[in-house]
Amino acid sequence: MVYLFGLISACLLGAGFVLQQHAAERAPVSDMLSFRLLWDLVRVPLWLGGIGCMVAGQVLSAVALSKGDLSKVEPLLATNLLFAMALARRMSGQRLGGSGWAGVLLLSGGVTVFIVAGRPTGSDTEVSALRQWLVIGLLVGLALAVIAVARHLPFFEEPPLLAAAAGLLYGLQDALTRVSSQIVGEHGIPGLLTRWEPYTIVALAVTGLMLVQSAFEAGPLRMSLPALTAAEPLAGIACGIGFLGDQLRTGPAALAGETVGLVAVVAGVYVLARHPAMPGSVTGSGPGEEVARRR
Repeated sequence: MVYLFGLISACLLGAGFVLQQHAAERAPVSDMLSFRLLWDLVRVPLWLGGIGCMVAGQVLSAVALSKGDLSKVEPLLATNLLFAMALARRMSGQRLGGSGWAGVLLLSGGVTVFIVAGRPTGSDTEVSALRQWLVIGLLVGLALAVIAVARHLPFFEEPPLLAAAAGLLYGLQDALTRVSSQIVGEHGIPGLLTRWEPYTIVALAVTGLMLVQSAFEAGPLRMSLPALTAAEPLAGIACGIGFLGDQLRTGPAALAGETVGLVAVVAGVYVLARHPAMPGSVTGSGPGEEVARRR
């Protein structure tokens, strides 16, 4: 059931990203990195459809996280790009071709190799609060640093960094969702409402959404989706191992397989996101030209 919910969630997330980008690319440039952007987009039916898909995907990912280890679910969520490619290909009429099939094999094969080699498992090992806050602080600090660097770059070079920052926050959000599901199991909904985790999840979700829409607004999907899709599972796995007690096999062969799997996932994400079927990937319409047309 973990794999089923994870893959259905990835399907909905991938479709949601494509629909959101189609809507966000038409938003006013002045709204970038402002929560006003969300207010403008909420009146666009296509964007609302994308958000509906994303919310449904997030709910199913929460179910998967409540039933499985974070280090097992996160690689499954990275396959959202496969489903984004399927929808984008249908909308554009582009054939998959050699590069498309290579990306599919790299991404799906990388996820499989990582899970088989690492065999992620949970444990009841207690992790100190200091260690938990160190991991959280590191991820939030890294996201803020990436945003700060992005703001000093030309407009059309910002999408990858903004998307990477969003991916880091989404990975942390996934980890706190797993924690929240454990709290509900032990203390029920009333017990959850007295904790800080659910309120932090809402803050991370809204901030991440603003960053993603700003990245989608600033450039084509191929510029932002690779960083977003790669950063979220890496951040989630870091949280799983860092403070949720997830364990991976650490033998030489297992470590080699885990490394190969993660590298294949990142490579597959990069190849697929640059496929001509993806919005904005058509040769001859570079990001600078797109910004010039919108201005």
